[in-house]
Amino acid sequence: MVWTSHPVKRLAGAIRAPGDKSCSHRALIFGGLAEGESRFTGLLEGDDVLRTGQAMQAMGATVTRTGPGAWEVTGVGAKGLSSPKNVLDFGNSGTGSRLLMGVMAGYDLTASLTGDASLCSRPMNRVLNPLRQMGLKDTAGPDGKLPFTLTGSKSLKAIRYAPPQASAQVKSAVLLAGLNAEGETVVVEAKATRDHTERMLQGFGAALSFKTEPGGAHEIGLKGGQRLYGLEAAIPGDPSSAAFLIAAGILSPQGDVTVENVMSNPTRSGFYDAVDLMGAGLGAEERGEAAGERLIDLHAGYAGLKGIAVPERLVASMIDEFPILAVLAAFANGETRVTGAEELRVKESDRIGAVVAMLRVNGVEVEETEDGFTVQGCGGPPPGGGLVETRHDHRIAMSALVMGTASQNPVSVDDISMIDTSYPEFMSHMATLGADIRG
Repeated sequence: MVWTSHPVKRLAGAIRAPGDKSCSHRALIFGGLAEGESRFTGLLEGDDVLRTGQAMQAMGATVTRTGPGAWEVTGVGAKGLSSPKNVLDFGNSGTGSRLLMGVMAGYDLTASLTGDASLCSRPMNRVLNPLRQMGLKDTAGPDGKLPFTLTGSKSLKAIRYAPPQASAQVKSAVLLAGLNAEGETVVVEAKATRDHTERMLQGFGAALSFKTEPGGAHEIGLKGGQRLYGLEAAIPGDPSSAAFLIAAGILSPQGDVTVENVMSNPTRSGFYDAVDLMGAGLGAEERGEAAGERLIDLHAGYAGLKGIAVPERLVASMIDEFPILAVLAAFANGETRVTGAEELRVKESDRIGAVVAMLRVNGVEVEETEDGFTVQGCGGPPPGGGLVETRHDHRIAMSALVMGTASQNPVSVDDISMIDTSYPEFMSHMATLGADIRG
């Protein structure tokens, strides 16, 4: 069903950021592995996260919703995970499926995994290859794509691994396999990626080691045989979801948008650093901490933006925000150039191709490159008027709908159903701010 976002003069209000998706996945997984009971508040209840909870329950954990965003998890502890009776369907969730591949590798179990058409088209060898080195068996074909069956091992061997691409999911899968491996598992990152796995593992009682090499590479070490212990934690607000609301405030002619309780983590701040370089002038106020993460309130009002060359050092820390950054670039004065972002090719869609198509259909001049794109800003509202093919990608859908709030003509999308995977309150939050989005 087609939904259309109509231009409005003013977007204003205060919204509490939804729970962080990355932290929500990990909370359910680590709670499900731990000794004892864990309690979480502010958990994101998107489809991706719920499927992770269902998978943990299918393998022996008890996962119970006690109220809006409130969950209790009783972990399997020393008993360990067991083979699920049915196929584990991860829907659209790359995070849940990849992290749990690492978890399952260290247990004496067999599990069949599948997902929706988008997930089944995404590369999994990047995770499977290091896990195979450790002792995981699988039935995946040469392309490593779902569906397939995994068989874990109680005698997993620790490895030292340097992922060829910057990927927090690959790093996390290897470290989680290392929990039950013999010896110390070490991951060496050329570029630092989001560190929620390391932070949350420590919160659950695990000991990790960290070292920065002379050339700048980061080493994370984890000794096998460690146990996790249940805890109580508030899930911090998701900076990736908050980015859409902040962008809407920047673009609105009378914008006055505050997003509360947003996680402020250097491995996730690239989008906010980039828009500041573009001239957004965001405001921030300290709000304390949650689950070991710093919290801030962010404020955005209308700003005339200028195009920039996005520093490659920011790419890993904003990999999910490039679609909405591209929308801001369309409104900016001058050229915005993105390079070093080839990882976008293997997201929920080929995000480089999807971003380029989204802008072009709305009258924006944009050039596609192998590792990014270059946007010629319109120096104000772009023409709009296009129908965007979302390609089952929630971030393309939300970005296009934000564009429509301030473009010259309405912007439509062909589907919004996948938004529920990461931000089920998106439509209601936008309506609260004053957006006019109709199906």
